[in-house]
Amino acid sequence: MILERLQIQQFRNLQSVSLIPAAGLNVMYGINGSGKSSLLEAIHYLGFGRSFRSARHQHVIQHDADSFTVFCKAIDEESTQSAAIGYQRLRNGESIIRVNGEQLNRASDLVKLLPVQIFTPNSAEVIHGAPSLRRRFLDWGLFHVEQSFLTLNARYQQILAHRNALLRKGVLGSEGAYWNESLAVSGEQVDKLRESYLDRLAPYIYANLSHFLPEFSFEISYYSGWDRSKSLADVLNQNMPRDLKYGFTSQGPHKADLRVKADGIIAQEVLSRGQARMLMAALLLSQSQYLLTEKRKGCVFLLDDIGAELDSAKREAFISELLNSSAQIFVTAVEKQHVGFVEDYKDKKMFHVEHGQVKEE
Repeated sequence: MILERLQIQQFRNLQSVSLIPAAGLNVMYGINGSGKSSLLEAIHYLGFGRSFRSARHQHVIQHDADSFTVFCKAIDEESTQSAAIGYQRLRNGESIIRVNGEQLNRASDLVKLLPVQIFTPNSAEVIHGAPSLRRRFLDWGLFHVEQSFLTLNARYQQILAHRNALLRKGVLGSEGAYWNESLAVSGEQVDKLRESYLDRLAPYIYANLSHFLPEFSFEISYYSGWDRSKSLADVLNQNMPRDLKYGFTSQGPHKADLRVKADGIIAQEVLSRGQARMLMAALLLSQSQYLLTEKRKGCVFLLDDIGAELDSAKREAFISELLNSSAQIFVTAVEKQHVGFVEDYKDKKMFHVEHGQVKEE
């Protein structure tokens, strides 16, 4: 999907913004605090139903307003069908989502419609941070290419929550066999989807890494969250005493991880922050390329502060490859020279952001 028109109201310092972006590259430049990142944050709500900067929606709504609204008209390049998408968040936490005038009950229906990816100065945390961040990376791709994943993963999480509740009460008892079997069946299904997805994604990752970080030899692998020499059902039964003692399920797909080694060493231990950002860029780009190949869909790609820790050659290489994957890009920069290479592209627009106002140049 490509955004043909975007309107934002009462969102942080963006009182009322309306713009018609290019289908390819869109550059937002201006001093810090002008509203550049807020514009990307508003688009992020259309793709995730949440912010990438704050867990509290109330902080996003202007202080004298009861809600914020983000509206876009999007078009599917493959089918040429268009959609009018509106997202409103009220101060009481309620969200109202409409597509072509019809209200949606689930945010996942909106997320599926508009694949959005985000790359910020904090993206290296996916590499250096907790396994949950890397699982989220895998699951984003699966959600957009495998129709059954959302239902299967939701089922697994539901059973896991129930089993953990019983473990905390110490009353799993005679019901243990039932919940272990239910969790094992659901968990094995989720695990197979993740493993298969990474197998298909890996060639794209390796190709991008050879271009972005040629000084390293990388190894990408998937850890299921338990010892795969045993079935998940056996592991759950064997771990029952320990799980009862600590009150939670210690192994399973909820402990899965994407593991990356550089020159045989865990990437977290050998890569600098800038190199970790390039690794993350390669991973995100791979998902965009695979989505185009598998579903003929392009991503809306948000690049916040492109000048941070990336030299000009890597910035240009990253953006060029994204455009080749049919991504529509929104990139922010403090200074024009950080994106001086945009003159090489034809399908582009420049926007100056100042005091919450966005003007096309």
